[in-house]
Amino acid sequence: MTPLRQAMTQAMRQHGFSPKTQQSYLYVVTDLARYYRRSPDQLAVGDLQTYFNHLVQERSLAPASCRLYLHGIRFLYLQVLHWAEFDVNLVLPKRPQRIPELLTRQEVGRILEAIKNPKHHALLAVTYGCGLRVSEAVALQVKNIDGERQLLHVQQGKGGKDRMVPLTGVLLDVLRAYWCLGRPMLWLFPSERLVGQHLTVTTAQRVYRHAKRRSGVKKCGGIHGLRHAYATHQLEHGVPLNELQKFLGHSELRTTERYLHWLPGLSSENRSPADLLAGLGGA
Repeated sequence: MTPLRQAMTQAMRQHGFSPKTQQSYLYVVTDLARYYRRSPDQLAVGDLQTYFNHLVQERSLAPASCRLYLHGIRFLYLQVLHWAEFDVNLVLPKRPQRIPELLTRQEVGRILEAIKNPKHHALLAVTYGCGLRVSEAVALQVKNIDGERQLLHVQQGKGGKDRMVPLTGVLLDVLRAYWCLGRPMLWLFPSERLVGQHLTVTTAQRVYRHAKRRSGVKKCGGIHGLRHAYATHQLEHGVPLNELQKFLGHSELRTTERYLHWLPGLSSENRSPADLLAGLGGA
């Protein structure tokens, strides 16, 4: 490991970055060094300007990817190399304003009903029923389920934050029934191939993709659509936006507000979280 890479890794750990963020930032800095065939500490502002123009104009990276490169490289120069400022003019392509296709509760029910494997059924059920990111769902531990208080403890979600999410009655019954079959000890969804590890994100995505195909649901999108559906269906039920923000683990309210585009004219009624799995055929 080079001294610069080691210094950047240490700085990211001090800032509390998640392992995934650390990996992404190291990747973009490595890509920058590979482009110039020089260490980043030997580059000037003009070099960085040329590189970002290359990302946008020649490589045609998506806006989200360009922003990742910007954040990673900015962190290197400001927090590790201690530049006084990061004076680089980055003109990003305009972010497309698209509204993803939303799954209805009936479609979620059909997807869950199409799964015969109890572990896979419980995995998708908790992903939807608690609005989890797929990385959070696969990494759940048995101890994260508080049946007495009907809460799910999500540990070290995005941004390295913990949160508590309500566990509704039907979902709790689904998880208990699944646990009674295999009685997992540590990971709620242990891997069948990797001893001592949990299911991978790739496996969860494949499970969802196969279930959706068998269910006949044609809408575009991957497993993250279950999280979108959770958020929108809770808003439809009347859960306040600030409460939903906590359940989803969003740092800023405006991130949660994006779900309002599916619900024009919505007015909150201060209701408790809905038992979204109740009444679904797959639950």
